[in-house]
Amino acid sequence: MKLVKEGSINYSLEEAVVRPEIARDVIEKVFNLSSCPVEKFGIITLNTKNRIAGLHIIAVGGLNQAVIEAREVFQQALLNNAASIILFHGHPSGDPQPSKDDIRFTKKLEDAGQIIGVRVLDYIIIGEGGRYASLKEQGLF
Repeated sequence: MKLVKEGSINYSLEEAVVRPEIARDVIEKVFNLSSCPVEKFGIITLNTKNRIAGLHIIAVGGLNQAVIEAREVFQQALLNNAASIILFHGHPSGDPQPSKDDIRFTKKLEDAGQIIGVRVLDYIIIGEGGRYASLKEQGLF
């Protein structure tokens, strides 16, 4: 399998993603998750300088969940030759607070990333009106 770049869209995303607010702004600019009626899970892949290598929606779910496999997450990261990733998804309920499943899944992906050499930097959950939660800021992983 290989990644084929057929074209590009310039979203003016040149700055390094070093704070959760930057990640939230990028996610909103590209995917507009705060107004999405279903749950979408994705990743931002980053190079060694925390610049964006790729933005990927990995799974689209229903009203309150999306089924995600770790291998699908890291497949995209490896294809982008990512040094690290930021996980994200939107909560259609509008409340960005993480669930127990969000926290458990983050830990699972963090452990898997350590094994293959791709760091999980954060998990951003998008709610309504620009509200978001960063699991890293909350000390949840």
